Amino acid sequence: MTLNLEYEAEIKLQLDYETIISKVVDKALDLENCPYEIELNVILTDNKEIREINREYRDIDAPTDVLSFPMINYETPGDFSILDEEDNDTFNPETGELLLGDIIISVEKVMEQAAEFGHSEERELAFLTAHSMMHLFGYDHMEDEERIVMEKKQRQVLEELIIYR
Repeated sequence: MTLNLEYEAEIKLQLDYETIISKVVDKALDLENCPYEIELNVILTDNKEIREINREYRDIDAPTDVLSFPMINYETPGDFSILDEEDNDTFNPETGELLLGDIIISVEKVMEQAAEFGHSEERELAFLTAHSMMHLFGYDHMEDEERIVMEKKQRQVLEELIIYR
């Protein structure tokens, strides 16, 4: 796995964010039975920057906690059988890794939401990473039926990593 992690926020999380993100990504890949080595980009930024990205890509002029930009258009969430390793658009031609997509997380939202929900910043960062990974696998939460499936998968990632607090 290639995890391209960029920390662009001035405010610093006082935890080992790289290890947390890596463990969550690994566990999510494992639980979804991803048959490929993957390449993933993760950017940790601030509310100002994520607000600009949210406005540009979603026409929502407000900061959000996490944005996901999947590289794969799944017919069925988590169904990797649609992929063709010869397809240069979804695989890095140099490494052969599946280009899963991009995750952008607001460090400020991690801190704010951890305080608001009464749990650790570690738990909030892990949750946002798991949530975004599910989006990168094609899951969504717009309909109740989809939301229930996605929430169960997110919860399973955190439970298996024993991240509760």
